[in-house]
Amino acid sequence: MSTGYLRLYDRQRPAAVARCVRAEDVQACVEFAAANRIPVAARAGGHSYAGYSSPDGGLVIDLRALNSVDPLPGGRAVVGGGALLGEVYTELGKVGRALPGGTCATVGVGGLTLGGGIGVLSRKYGLTCDRVTSMRVVTPDGCLRTAAPGSEPELFWALRGGGGGNLGVVTSFTFSTAPAREASVFTLTFPISAVGAMLAAWQDWIPTLPDEMSAALGVPGGGAATFAAEGCFVGTARQARPWVDDLIRRIGSQPLTREEQDLTHVQAMQHFAGCADLGGASCRPSWGGQVGGYPRNSYVGASRMLTAPLRDPQAVADLITGPAGLYTIFDTLGGAVGRGESAYPHRAALSIIQVLHDVGGAAGDEPTVRHTVGQVRDELTRHTGATGYVNYMDPQMPDWAHAYYGASLPRLRRAARRYDPDRVFAFPQGLVG
Repeated sequence: MSTGYLRLYDRQRPAAVARCVRAEDVQACVEFAAANRIPVAARAGGHSYAGYSSPDGGLVIDLRALNSVDPLPGGRAVVGGGALLGEVYTELGKVGRALPGGTCATVGVGGLTLGGGIGVLSRKYGLTCDRVTSMRVVTPDGCLRTAAPGSEPELFWALRGGGGGNLGVVTSFTFSTAPAREASVFTLTFPISAVGAMLAAWQDWIPTLPDEMSAALGVPGGGAATFAAEGCFVGTARQARPWVDDLIRRIGSQPLTREEQDLTHVQAMQHFAGCADLGGASCRPSWGGQVGGYPRNSYVGASRMLTAPLRDPQAVADLITGPAGLYTIFDTLGGAVGRGESAYPHRAALSIIQVLHDVGGAAGDEPTVRHTVGQVRDELTRHTGATGYVNYMDPQMPDWAHAYYGASLPRLRRAARRYDPDRVFAFPQGLVG
């Protein structure tokens, strides 16, 4: 099958899907695509927001069989480029280790890492790309290279934040993992009328936090009655409580509901993934020829980075709570994210704002939804500036290259010209066009 996670791109029909079981298979695919000048893209989780992992008339390099997770002495782990996050968290959890990454269990570790990798542990342990110590990567010339600080250092720098689909296909990563410590999670719900007060309080609260704490806001539009703040603390609920109390105090009103619980690391990852068993059927994808319980979806997404406190939080609240079908997520950054160094450019940002809108049925057709999301994204620009997160790739993002890559763009383009002079990995929002 040629389908990915988003049903929007079922209309795209790759000419072939090559199911690779070893790095040499990936090399053969890249060499074939280069020789025949056909579009080529790697795919594992298939979550590309713009559908770029299903090139119309091209070759899909299916990496799902390259999904091994091998813990090593000293806290390192070698992870196949086709592994899904649920698989990674499960296998590392068995040996008491953790890797900071996203919350969705069916996202591929490769795409996530190459674009940065943000999740509830990022403030404590950094981006996923910050934990990479080396990579095995098939470059556009068909060579299998080791990218590490002492081997192909420019490729190593570029692949950590330069975005999936550029520069090569990573067949395996070596990560420096972290201890799988207990975590507590909390959820606060407030009336939708308090979104402005929450944004004002939350953005001032973030710089006061210890690295152990993160909290995301989920705000529905269209006249919803409530919204939520959901957080994770590396430690116990008792230890987290003073920080949660401080957020409530800053807002100036009590939440409608407040829930707190202590969990193991793996339980916390299950909680945020919405899966009962990260390694079980409920967390496996039900697309791309796989049989699982995690359903496909259909939505349009866009992003902006909050690089400085909002001057008018209430105006932003009014913007995102208006359109029916819209859902806006504010993820917390800072902490260890700001101390990392790689091609990922948004180290100083307070938050990533993700704007999502369902497509189909009462939610509206795709052109209408894209127009609505575009309007909200562009209006947010007045409040946040014109930056965005490459893992939430938006095919209609204005000046996308500068938005996604910022100050890293000139160096990334030099690396792309060096490693891909023949534009083997070209796609509409790729570094080589």
